[in-house]
Amino acid sequence: MTSFESKVKVVPYPQEAVYRNISDLSNLERIRDRIPGDKIQDFSFDTDNVTINVPPVGTVSMRIVEREEPKCVKFEAVQSPMPFNLWIQMLPIDANTSKMKVTVKADIPFMLKGMVSGPLQDGVDKVADALALIPYE
Repeated sequence: MTSFESKVKVVPYPQEAVYRNISDLSNLERIRDRIPGDKIQDFSFDTDNVTINVPPVGTVSMRIVEREEPKCVKFEAVQSPMPFNLWIQMLPIDANTSKMKVTVKADIPFMLKGMVSGPLQDGVDKVADALALIPYE
């Protein structure tokens, strides 16, 4: 397994609010209109699962497999071109601010590692950037 970690992002909301929103994927409804249709298609979700179609990657489905309140939500790939797990970790900075990091561990075949490592790292950073911009009210 190869690990990819985002930079730590500062989120201007309390840790509990961030966790509450990320641990229930139905909260994605509030930001559906912010998701660029040219980058992500066929976006669906429920409390524990999310599915997106990302050209040229294809359909990716994940489900929450562990919730560690209030600091971590773990996902695993249900449908993906390659097996992976994703963690979203959040820690308090103070009562109204927290920090967040996204980690992906992917089972990348050796022959593909050079081709996909850069785009995967870029994707992890973009997910962290997007999560840092969500209003967790």
